[in-house]
Amino acid sequence: MSAPEAGLPTQEELAAQTRDAIRKHRTLFLVQGIVMVILGIIAIVLPQVTTLAATIFVGWLFIIGGIIRVIATFQSRSAPGFWWSLLIGILAVVVGFIIVANPLKGVLTLTMALIILFLVEGVFQFIAGIEFRKALASSWIWLIISGVIDIALAVLIFAGWPDTATWAIGLLVGINLLFAGIALTMTALAAKDLPAT
Repeated sequence: MSAPEAGLPTQEELAAQTRDAIRKHRTLFLVQGIVMVILGIIAIVLPQVTTLAATIFVGWLFIIGGIIRVIATFQSRSAPGFWWSLLIGILAVVVGFIIVANPLKGVLTLTMALIILFLVEGVFQFIAGIEFRKALASSWIWLIISGVIDIALAVLIFAGWPDTATWAIGLLVGINLLFAGIALTMTALAAKDLPAT
């Protein structure tokens, strides 16, 4: 069975759908891009504060996620793996409280997790830029630039490990927000010139 018979869109149809979606929501992309640029600049100027805030935020995510898991586990007591699920939920709450109580101890682990996240995100942005180059005219290059910068920053921060951990999260978050915001802004600005399908 060929792709058209199976109802799968062709590459040209996917490119047209992408262009239409970006053009339709370009104002939302523009606002999001500008906000991300502003937040990125703030995070770059105050990297230690951003690092501390990000660590505390992650701690609260563990606490909230763990509580939700415990509640959901009790609501489905008859499901297999009840005790394991309950234990994981309680452990998430405990880890969250440890991070919130002393966020400086969680910075090393979170910095390593963020480095991995940026590496993965950078690879995906690079691939997305290549995939969208036909649909996004000239703005696809910003996705590739953003991806390359994410990968390069992750490698540089890892090279200075563990000394870089006190400011790395804040700086990485700031630079990531800045360039992702620029990529979104440039995509939104280019969307007005995309041809209608």
